[in-house]
Parts: sequence; structure tokens; C-alpha cells
Amino acid sequence: MIRKMLLSSAAAAFLATPALAADIVDVAVGAGNFTTLVAAVQAAGLVDTLKGEGPFTVFAPTDAAFAALPEGTVQGLLNDIPALTAILTYHVVPGKVMSSDLAEGMTAATVNGANVTITLGGGAKVNGANIVQADIEASNGVIHVIDAVILPPQ
Repeated sequence: MIRKMLLSSAAAAFLATPALAADIVDVAVGAGNFTTLVAAVQAAGLVDTLKGEGPFTVFAPTDAAFAALPEGTVQGLLNDIPALTAILTYHVVPGKVMSSDLAEGMTAATVNGANVTITLGGGAKVNGANIVQADIEASNGVIHVIDAVILPPQ
């Protein structure tokens, strides 16, 4: 119960904060439901990049999305920085892509170099992951919250 209240308080504080005053990393930290993503970004040495000028579009998996991965996957990735970096950069598209810019079947090149595909039938998705909250603006881009970790093609 206390944990739920703390999360609700963190969410309320996040929503009350002017989004454009903070960069993508600060917005993610302030949201409170991206602790695994933020830890992974730190481990991969990508904090300075995502605090950079941008703009960036980040498809941000929640903590629940990371928890849904097979047991040991996150720890394994934290021990394999090249693989972790490949996955994290697959969640980032250069430029600021708002939900109103998305179109059925649209592909977008990621920082990883591989493309993601957007579908709109049954709700907006990126590579099959549901976009559960869109258009969280930051000073250097936008975050779209997704419910799964997307993996780049091998």
C-alpha cells in the first residue's frame, strides 16, 4: 500500500512538472517507472548522449516490460555492454516523432541502424509493442511509453 502511494505520488509529481524543462533522461528518472531503463542507459554509457541536444524519440519500455523478459536476461545484458547498447539504441529514433506523425506501416531508422515498424490497427504499436502513453515531451525530444522491450534483428 505504501509503495503504491509512493508510486502515485511520483507519478503525480512527474505529471505536474513542466516536461520541456527536463531532458529525456531527467523525464524518465522523474517518471519513476523506468528505473531498469535508466540503469541500463547508465551501464551502457548513454546518459550523456540522451541528455544531448537531440532531438530524439525514445520508445521507452517500463520496468514491467523489462520484468517480463526471461529470468536473467536483464542481468546478462548488464554484463554484455555491446548487446545492451544495441538493444537500447534500437529504442531510439533520431528526430522528434510525435504520435500525430505515425502512420500505418511506417518504418523508422533507429540509432542502432535497424528499422522499427509502426502499426496502428488495434492501437499504436512499434514492432508489436503497445504504445501505452504517447507524446511525453522533453527539452530534447519525446518519449513514447511501450509495454515490451523490442529486440533488433540479429
